[in-house]
Order: sequence, then C-alpha cells, then structure tokens
Amino acid sequence: MKSDRSQRWIDWAVRLQALAQDGLLYTQNPFDAERYRAIREIAAQMLAEGTDWPAERIVGVFDEETGYATPKVDVRGVVFRENKILLVRERTDGGWTLPGGWADPGDTPSAAIEREIREESGYVARAVKLLAVYDRAAQGHHPPHPFSIYKLFFLCELLGGEARTSDETDDVGFFAADAVPALSLARVTPGQIARLFEHARHPDWPADFD
Repeated sequence: MKSDRSQRWIDWAVRLQALAQDGLLYTQNPFDAERYRAIREIAAQMLAEGTDWPAERIVGVFDEETGYATPKVDVRGVVFRENKILLVRERTDGGWTLPGGWADPGDTPSAAIEREIREESGYVARAVKLLAVYDRAAQGHHPPHPFSIYKLFFLCELLGGEARTSDETDDVGFFAADAVPALSLARVTPGQIARLFEHARHPDWPADFD
C-alpha cells in the first residue's frame, strides 16, 4: 500500500494532467499549447514513479483524452441473496469484485449497472437504491489510477438468471460477510464490502458520499 505522501504525489499528478488537458482545450496560443503538453509529460513521469505503468503508456492514454477533464464514472452492483453478496472473479488479476465497470455514454446509471451485472455474472437485477458515491483516490484502491474516478454503488434487487462467466470474469458466487475471498483491490476494497453489508443491515441509511 502506498504511503500517504506517495498518494498525495499521485493526486497532484492527476490534477496536473487535468489542468494540462483543459489548457489544451482552450488555448489559442501554440506556445502555450507546447507548455501544456510539457506539463502533461511531467504528470506522466510523476505517475510512472508511483504506479506500475510506464511513462510512455501513460502519455499515450493522456493523448487520447480531449475536451474538458472530468472524473470518470465506475458503477458497481450490490446484490444480496440470503444475506450473501454477489461477487465475480476478474480474469485479469484473479481477484473478486462486485460486478460493474465504466458507465457508457447514453446509459442512465441504473441501466449501466443492470447491464454490467447481467454481462459479468449472468444474473438479472434491478437497481433500487444508490448506496454510495466514493472518490476512488480517497478509498485506498491499489494500484493508483492516472485519472480521477467516481465510484457509484447501487443496491440491486435480484430478479432471475443464473451464474454465468464472461470474457472478463471466470467465476461467480455469493459470499457471507465472514467469507469474502481475496478482492481485486483496483475495483473494490474490504472496507467497502464491509460497509455494504452494514447498509444491508440498515436499509434506512442514506447514501454515503466522498
């Protein structure tokens, strides 16, 4: 786990990238544009020092980002059955996570998470309540990510379907609070899972945020 000082360094690099991206959007001066590109490369070097990504890859990802910089949106589905939570195992790292992923343009948040649950687990569910909106960088995820991300957690009612893997997942299961397997920490943390079980025990709680 990164130290608080390392995480602050990464946070500064993410903010520098966003400022450079906004500058490239609005500047009419070619000399300023060069300066913003230089700032973006510095941000990439800073992130490379604190992550497993090479600087060249980070610069390539940054180059694909245009327009005003805003946080990306990650949606996660929280489905309970008999006091157990639905998790899927990621093929990329072998860790377990709540079904979910990036929200696509044109989808409502509920449509996005209902689709992700169906595609990654085989189950059909309906979003019924927003449980939490978290800033990824403030939640202890590892490894850090080069962009700012908001994570939306939706309580979903199980309607049907059956367990089925996908191109992204190779196992599906329901787990009790005291039997949660090793998690994909890039996607979900033990603290978040524990909090979601608490939400299940206290259905009158409002949504968490930040």
